[in-house]
Amino acid sequence: MKPAVIIYRDRLIPYSETFIPAQVENFSSYRGFYVGTSRFPTAKSMLPQERTIVLGDLASPPGFWKTAYKLTGFVHPRWLKPLQDLSPRLIHAHFGLDGVLALPLARKLNLPLIVTFHGYFATAEIELNKSKNFYANTRDFVKNRGQFYRELYFRNRDRLFQEADCFIAVSEFIRSQIIEKGCPPEKILVNYIGIDLDKFTPNPEVKREPIVLFVGRLTEKKGCEDLIRAMADVQKNLPEVELVIIGDGPLSSSLKNLAQKLLKSYRFLGVQPHEKVRNWMQKASILAAPSLTTAQGESEGLPMTILEAMAMKLPVVSSIHAGIPEAVIHQKNGFLIREKDREALAEFILTLLKNDPLREEFGELSRTEVESKFDLKKNTAMLENIYDLY
Repeated sequence: MKPAVIIYRDRLIPYSETFIPAQVENFSSYRGFYVGTSRFPTAKSMLPQERTIVLGDLASPPGFWKTAYKLTGFVHPRWLKPLQDLSPRLIHAHFGLDGVLALPLARKLNLPLIVTFHGYFATAEIELNKSKNFYANTRDFVKNRGQFYRELYFRNRDRLFQEADCFIAVSEFIRSQIIEKGCPPEKILVNYIGIDLDKFTPNPEVKREPIVLFVGRLTEKKGCEDLIRAMADVQKNLPEVELVIIGDGPLSSSLKNLAQKLLKSYRFLGVQPHEKVRNWMQKASILAAPSLTTAQGESEGLPMTILEAMAMKLPVVSSIHAGIPEAVIHQKNGFLIREKDREALAEFILTLLKNDPLREEFGELSRTEVESKFDLKKNTAMLENIYDLY
């Protein structure tokens, strides 16, 4: 039987993280078991239930033991046996915070810990109140959960860098960021997650429409406000062009209000299943992804949406940001702008919309780039080679 590995995500798993099961379900030498203390309702349809272990369900009352684990690192004995029964080779946590949360489990099970860094926890910084005591932290856990988790990570970041065995960066940019934050360079390997090229293959018979597509969480770092303002200029030149926005997030209401004021033709579709996102990538003429660095220093890793669009031969207009230039090469397979440069964003969108041969050329070269560097099967095999080291 193939050796087991524990894939740790403290809350299994939001809709935006389909890349995790995509990677795990392409293992050829290992079996991945998804482990967390709780789960989203979406987990039942996204993850194989026979290989999903929700620790909070194993001891009563679940809320108490989950809280004890996060505040003190205490692992309930009933959590251990089902994990020990797997005889796992290692624990692989996704995201820096989950690496911190997995540390007590890794210690208790005496297993190597691998942590993949994606974006926020590799790039952001916060000011810590070092005088906070246990009671203040407990109060944050009850009343301000987001702040509690952010501080939990940053308080334990140096310990994570010291105690975890290996760190995987999803781009060279992320590698440089965690080195800057103090991670030993010799512990870091770059492994692009990759795209399932069998699923993301365009149908040449489907005609592309005058649609600019945006896919992503409606948060500051995604740059959707800049896109809406740029699209106002695009529609002055080409009124038939429509902006289609897929995704949801805290800026949803303000972005809808802005679009209503500025745009002639637009749609907010909210969260959509992966199949429908792929269908829109088939129909659209351009994917716009004008990501930016927030005031807190948060940035992307390498957005999967960009790689998916490139696999679908959909040209990308994006920004010189994070790991994006490792995939989108300016004036070769897409266009890159400086962050927040709305005029250039509108200009390059118009250039592609008015030039069918250039769009087709960029689309073909985008697919070639993904096949070369971002093939999910090849990159997952490389990940399994990393597992072999432990």
